[in-house]
Amino acid sequence: MSRILVIRLTALGDVAMTVPVIDALASQYPQHEIVMLSHKQMAPLFSRLPDNVTFTGADIKGKHHSIFGMNKLFKQLRLMQFDYVADLHKTLRSDVISARFRWMGIPVVQIDKGRMGKYKLTRKKNKIVERQKDSFKRYADVFEELGFPLMLNFTSIYNEGTGDIEKIKQITGLKEPESKWIGIAPFAKHNGKIYPIDKMETVVAHFAKAPHVKVFLFGGGIKEEAIFADWKSKYPTLEIMAGRLDLANELNLMSHLDVMLSMDSANMHLASLVNTQVISIWGQTHPYAGFLGWKQLPVNIIQVNLPCRPCSVYGNKKCYRKDFACMNQILPETVIQKVEHCIK
Repeated sequence: MSRILVIRLTALGDVAMTVPVIDALASQYPQHEIVMLSHKQMAPLFSRLPDNVTFTGADIKGKHHSIFGMNKLFKQLRLMQFDYVADLHKTLRSDVISARFRWMGIPVVQIDKGRMGKYKLTRKKNKIVERQKDSFKRYADVFEELGFPLMLNFTSIYNEGTGDIEKIKQITGLKEPESKWIGIAPFAKHNGKIYPIDKMETVVAHFAKAPHVKVFLFGGGIKEEAIFADWKSKYPTLEIMAGRLDLANELNLMSHLDVMLSMDSANMHLASLVNTQVISIWGQTHPYAGFLGWKQLPVNIIQVNLPCRPCSVYGNKKCYRKDFACMNQILPETVIQKVEHCIK
């Protein structure tokens, strides 16, 4: 049996995108042990994968934060005697670990992030709007180069089913046969990926008042929770999930949703891991950069075509036009109609 170290330390959405690939690797090469190295909070993403997948948590914000911390982590990993290293991150931190293993003579392959293609896609002038290779394929390419070609055929961390509603029913309640459960995740790390809050409130209000519909709000942070509290005061039927469920049980809940409405954010990827249909709203970023969720349908992408789009890979740029037209031109009615179509 060979032992394969897989490195993807952060962020949540990017780590979530490794799951279909790790599942394929574990299923198609059951004679090998796969050790997933990531931020310690990511463990629930991998807990339901095949038995030959184990998880090792890195304390990125603590003892493993610095380069010295990475060296300390490497010394721990070295004792596990790996035969292959797949670096799906390729940052300064992962470079430290990958280089040390390479010096030991261990085969190491690091991801090609396709930075030039993404630069051409998002630059202001002479933009080349071409679909880039998605992250799932980029991850799979790393394993193919190591000698493990993959067929990506993942469905859900729950296979063909859903999570155990009994574990969360005290918070969510039981789902009635005629009811529809909608998840709404209106936030993202960067402003360029957030639909204007006043417009999103129009969408939230519509479904909060709809009969036989239950709306769950996903997201966290002091600013976000204040917005949720304001909405809850106006629309009492809303269910705010911030701080009420851990990651494992958020995935459980998402598996029971009829649809998740999300930005280009981690929640888009989490919902896709439990085979829930996702409607995603895109502003500065674009699905062509390669970050669309697993098996998400192009018909459920909401975006407007503008010559300046996309202007950012991550949504962290200032608006060239200064009017945020990529989001402001998306009407709440368009979003509502898309969600209603999905829950019919």
